Amino acid sequence: MSSNSPTVLFEDNHLLVVNKPGGFLTQPNDTDQASVEAWGKSWLKEKYQKPGNVFLGAVHRIDKPVSGVVLLAKTSKALSRLNAAMRNKQTHKLYIALVQGTLRKKEGILEHYLIHDEYRASVVDKKNPAAKLARLRYRVLSETSGYSVLEIILETGRYHQIRAQLADVGAPILGDFKYGSTMPLLGVVSESSIALHHHRLQIPHPISGEMCVFEAPVPSGWPEGLRKI
Repeated sequence: MSSNSPTVLFEDNHLLVVNKPGGFLTQPNDTDQASVEAWGKSWLKEKYQKPGNVFLGAVHRIDKPVSGVVLLAKTSKALSRLNAAMRNKQTHKLYIALVQGTLRKKEGILEHYLIHDEYRASVVDKKNPAAKLARLRYRVLSETSGYSVLEIILETGRYHQIRAQLADVGAPILGDFKYGSTMPLLGVVSESSIALHHHRLQIPHPISGEMCVFEAPVPSGWPEGLRKI
C-alpha cells in the first residue's frame, strides 16, 4: 500500500475504522479517484483471502481534502444500526483545524444558515427557504504567527459546514482556497489537502451498545506540538 494510503485504527467483526489522508474520497464516485471504501474492501480481501465480494459501507463521509477518522460497517446490520445512531445524534465528532489569523473570542458557538450550491456551501439569510441551520462549538488551542489552532465540535452535519462557517468569520482553513484561504497548508499549494482533521469520533457499538471512541493522530506534516494531540 502507498504511504499516503489510509491506515487502520480499529477492526472487529462489525467495524473497520481508518485514518483517511487528505486527497482520498470517502466513497467511490464515477471517476477513478481513490476512495476509503474501495481501499478498505481490498484490504479486507487481502487480509482474509476472501475470493468473492466484500461488504463494506461508510457510515459517514468527510470531504476529500479533509483527513481523519472514517467509520465503516462490515455488515448490513451494523451499517443500519450505526446510521440510526447518527440520525439520533448519539455521536460526538471532534475536529482540529489550522486557520488563518486569530478569532476575537477564544471559544464560542458559531451559527449560520447554509445552502448547498454546486460543490460549495454558501452562508445565506435564515429566511431563505432552502437554508439549513449549521451549528458548531469551537475553542482556540493555540495561536502563532499567521494562524490559530482550533478544536471544533460539530452539532449539525451540513455540507462543507466547518469550512464555510470559519471562512464567514474571517478564519478560513489553511489551504482551503475554495473558501478564501490565501495561505497554503505547510507551504505547499495543493487542492488535495486542507488543514482540517477529524480527530475523534464517539459512537455506540452496533452490537454491544458500548460507547466506542476512535482517535486519529493529526497528519505527520503538521506542526510538531499538534502531533501529540
